[in-house]
Amino acid sequence: MKSDLKIAILLILGLLFATGCGSTTSTAKPTVPATTSQADLSGMKNYLLTKNTDLMQHALALQNAANTYYELAQAANFDYATVWADEPEAVATALFEAKAAWMLASPGYEQIEGIVAGVPTLAEYDLILDAGGAGTGEDAAPYDLTLADGSVLERPGNLFGVLESAQWGTNEAWISTAVQPDLDGNGTVDFGEVLPDANLLKGAADALVSYVDQLQASAEAWQPTESDAFTALVVMIPTMNEYFESWKNSRFVAGDASEQADFVVISRLADIQDILSSLQVVHTGISPLIVDIDPAQDEQIGAGLASLKAYVADIYAQEQAGKQFSAEEADLLGGEAQTRAENLAGQIVQLAAQLQIPVEG
Repeated sequence: MKSDLKIAILLILGLLFATGCGSTTSTAKPTVPATTSQADLSGMKNYLLTKNTDLMQHALALQNAANTYYELAQAANFDYATVWADEPEAVATALFEAKAAWMLASPGYEQIEGIVAGVPTLAEYDLILDAGGAGTGEDAAPYDLTLADGSVLERPGNLFGVLESAQWGTNEAWISTAVQPDLDGNGTVDFGEVLPDANLLKGAADALVSYVDQLQASAEAWQPTESDAFTALVVMIPTMNEYFESWKNSRFVAGDASEQADFVVISRLADIQDILSSLQVVHTGISPLIVDIDPAQDEQIGAGLASLKAYVADIYAQEQAGKQFSAEEADLLGGEAQTRAENLAGQIVQLAAQLQIPVEG
């Protein structure tokens, strides 16, 4: 998440709290610190561990396919025209398997991003895996990528983005320009039919496995707190503008005019639904706490998350059915989603204050 977005979220939520927005049918009890927590955060942790285990299986499949492709390229001295001429079926099979694994791994991560990115002690993994940009800024992915030949690519950006850009050819520096392969044999070189740099693809796939494994270890050691849960909801719910803006600039809306190198394969609308699913798990864990002070608001929060998810799902269904949204429509739809999200997050900020549970921004 960008730093300016974080600042905007905090300002908006501070205003919501100051004006008392969000509680329309409140029956809240006076503010009293909880002496014994009624929250059950085990589901939040178990969900993260289970989903990350699935993610690891897809990451390993991607690594295996990348290794096969690397061995084919290595045998041809990394002459990509030669390897394509000599081993077209083997190359195509390895690359299709790598892409298929990425197509499972990416949404697999999105299903836990609401927790990973929203919990301060885990958030660095989000920058490395999915959200961090290239370079050395505050929102850059804080790692250097060691390639298979031992060379180091400094701060290349998040790993899912690197892998997507290399496999679908949206970063020409990471593919071979010596050959344009018709991987599926349909007589046309379609979007995404490229030969990635084998050193980079293997290095990024190896790094993905390593960081997913590190995330699993951190998740196992993590003892979720009420503050973690409320923080995840407050930080992650009001990020609709960010995702809709990315969707607007992607090939799904902008078409061939898009200059966006990542999020070109899976619609951000699908990602939003996966993120909201993880936030519903978080809400379930703290629901008993909220019910104790304001049952009506707890019901509103549950309904609000479900409604926001359904709103995005409806737009996604239209897209899947063939509707091509314009940039103006994307802005309007994103604005509506953001308004709903901010109102929902404002309610949660107020409840955290009533429960005297700190929320980190």
